[in-house]
Amino acid sequence: MNYKDCLDKGTENLIRAGITEAKLDARLLLEYVCKTDHSTLFAHPDKVVSDEEEKLYEEFIARRVKREPVAYILGSMGFMGLSFDVTEDVLIPEQDTEILVEEALRFCEDKMRVLDLCTGSGCIGLSILNYTNETKALCTDISEKALSVAKGNSEKLGLSDRAEFVLTDLFPEKEVSKFDILVSNPPYIRTDVIESLAPEVKDYEPRLALDGSEDGLVFYRRIIEDAGEYLYSGAYVFLEIGYDQGNDVKELMVKAGKYHDIEVIKDYSGNDRVVRACYY
Repeated sequence: MNYKDCLDKGTENLIRAGITEAKLDARLLLEYVCKTDHSTLFAHPDKVVSDEEEKLYEEFIARRVKREPVAYILGSMGFMGLSFDVTEDVLIPEQDTEILVEEALRFCEDKMRVLDLCTGSGCIGLSILNYTNETKALCTDISEKALSVAKGNSEKLGLSDRAEFVLTDLFPEKEVSKFDILVSNPPYIRTDVIESLAPEVKDYEPRLALDGSEDGLVFYRRIIEDAGEYLYSGAYVFLEIGYDQGNDVKELMVKAGKYHDIEVIKDYSGNDRVVRACYY
């Protein structure tokens, strides 16, 4: 079978399964299997696909038909111009989260210390380190498997000497130096909403990293209340939020009385995505 026939067959199978971006997913999986790129597939549609490649491609398509995300099948995802390894132990880095990183980079200066809570794959903290000089990050997560993924990404990106990883429930339990920047994409989906999410999310992404309790705000309350112990005066806090949580999280910060210059930042779709504030 050649490239074109494989792509057409894979696309048809994904369309029948109700995959929205069937052609794109089929192409990405074929490019990975054949160790090639879109230009090669486009320029040489008649190139023969080996039996081994065809078999692996069919296995990948079968996994995608079951709604397993492409990123988990391939084991990696692009984010902020970098490639991050991902497994089902971490959330898949999303483009919307780049808003959080970009906003933090506006305020992050060289040699600053960054605290990344609920780090997952490490994509937020490590991206900040990658695009700054002599910064350091302490990244926490309650999942040992997630931290293993994050550590692997720090090594792959050549940032392991500037990143520390701590297994803990949100904040580090040991005494640490204070930080100039706090970033977090905590679990924020209401418990009763999770079952209504797409199968790719509810059936594959880690529930631990999704469930924000009954009202979706439990982690914001904890972060807003306890962050001061770890921050310098004048430090900035950046929290990713759900599209309908901007006012709630802003109000939590106002009531805490510890923050000023509180602002809700929108994503490229016009939805609330990040809350930024300065700690007194």
